[in-house]
Amino acid sequence: MDEPVDLVDQLGISSRLRQRRFTLLPLRGEGTPFTDTQGRAPGDSTAPEELADLISSIATIGVLQPVLVEEMDVGDGKAPAMRLTAGERRLRACRWGAVHKPDNPHFAAVPAVICPGPLSDEERRIWQLVENLARENLRPGELAAALVLDRCAVLLGKLIAHGYKVPADVYAIDDPIARFTAMERIRGADKKCAAPWSQVLTRLGLQLTPRKARELVRAFAEMPREIAEEMDEAKISLNTRIRFIELNRGRAQAAQDIWAAVKKTNRTRLLSSALTTAADPAVSPDEALAEAERLHEQADSARAEKLRADTVEPGPLVEQRLVDKALAGLRLLAAALATGARLSAHDLASLRLLTAQLNGTE
Repeated sequence: MDEPVDLVDQLGISSRLRQRRFTLLPLRGEGTPFTDTQGRAPGDSTAPEELADLISSIATIGVLQPVLVEEMDVGDGKAPAMRLTAGERRLRACRWGAVHKPDNPHFAAVPAVICPGPLSDEERRIWQLVENLARENLRPGELAAALVLDRCAVLLGKLIAHGYKVPADVYAIDDPIARFTAMERIRGADKKCAAPWSQVLTRLGLQLTPRKARELVRAFAEMPREIAEEMDEAKISLNTRIRFIELNRGRAQAAQDIWAAVKKTNRTRLLSSALTTAADPAVSPDEALAEAERLHEQADSARAEKLRADTVEPGPLVEQRLVDKALAGLRLLAAALATGARLSAHDLASLRLLTAQLNGTE
């Protein structure tokens, strides 16, 4: 996947974002980036448990991905203030290191990409989207939300370019799906303002097909937000999520009862089979879960049986007297060859055949 700075280049959303620059920011005193989004103190005397691994990593190899900072003019001839936009955990880890490990050069400053502010809410969210999409192992719900946000940005740009007015209350909609839907109502049937998935994915530089993007967003849009977040935590696959929403359309209570049951018993591996079984309206959620358990036990037993069948019981050891004789003969042969003697082609082929047979018995 492309680096965050490359992705910003591809987005090309605003002149402000195009004016960004890279620099090192101090971790103490004037010019230190601040954040008012989390309300946590990065310089606590004890390293937060959730930051321990990150602090250790930075102490060893430094910050590999810069934080994103918005440069704010405070007036009165004072130096601009640096407001953090993305990278709060990295900043907290670096500040802790600056206080408690002042001799470590990796905690002397934090690398930052700075953009002149103030940014609009849209610009800020797009910049944060760049940060999120640069992470590995982005969860399906997070990726779907990020994709919809960027599709909103594509649609917004086209609406403005073609003279449409987008009300402020549309900008203020937090839910990505609701926001996109509101913009689509403004677009109506105007094909010139459409935001196709192929264009969105090209702008982001993602190795994702439009079909896969549509499936991700469909699962995100139709699934209750709380359940989507829980499935993210449980690492439920996209295919299983699609089965869930298909059942949820016609039998919402059954789908949600099955999810509640597998979550409560921590048997999320049963979800896919249970949802498939529950597609039959005559099957209750409890019956679907029981059948899924039976099928998994049956599959486990079949795998165990196959493993046993494939396992060959070791035979008895060869008599040591025979082994000693063979080794003694080979040593004599090796000594003779070392003096310059040679083997006939037939004898050499026979030895090679025997060696291959011995290797096959390992």
